[in-house]
Amino acid sequence: MTKDDPLPSPAEVSALRARIDRPVVLVGMMGVGKSSVGRKLATLLDLPFADADDEIENAAQMSIPEIFDQFGEGYFRDGERRVIARMIESGPGILATGGGAFVQDETRELILDKAIALWLDADTDTLVERVGRKPGRPLLRNGDPREILTRLKAERRPFYEQAPLHVVSEAGPHQQTVLRIMKALDQWL
Repeated sequence: MTKDDPLPSPAEVSALRARIDRPVVLVGMMGVGKSSVGRKLATLLDLPFADADDEIENAAQMSIPEIFDQFGEGYFRDGERRVIARMIESGPGILATGGGAFVQDETRELILDKAIALWLDADTDTLVERVGRKPGRPLLRNGDPREILTRLKAERRPFYEQAPLHVVSEAGPHQQTVLRIMKALDQWL
């Protein structure tokens, strides 16, 4: 889709919404825009939105960096899987996951089995620019963000590629990415 593509009509949006029978789970690298795009997509489709990281922080009553510091990544990933499972059971909606969630075997299998997994992707320059807006990401604290993101992107690609849908988020307005996602969902469903 380009910036000149027309917005879908209310009837087209309603028809797509009616075909979504389970959660749409956005997976991909940190900084790709899963939460921002997910909120806009949920609003347009009139579906509930949830951010797994926010839900984890609420359940734990501490921030993700605090969870990593006090208990380690393994503990965090276990809690993340449980929270995502609970959210998937809630029915149709839009769910943004953390960048490492889909890399975890049990979490990925759960999402692929009970939801619609959509890999939201972006080039490294876009990721670096976006992660700079939100400090405190545990995996970026000990090194150069560009190097870390480049390495993580390469390591995680084989996992993200297992998602049946793949949409690229470019440096422009998130609304264009939302339209690409809607087109991908429409074709896939």
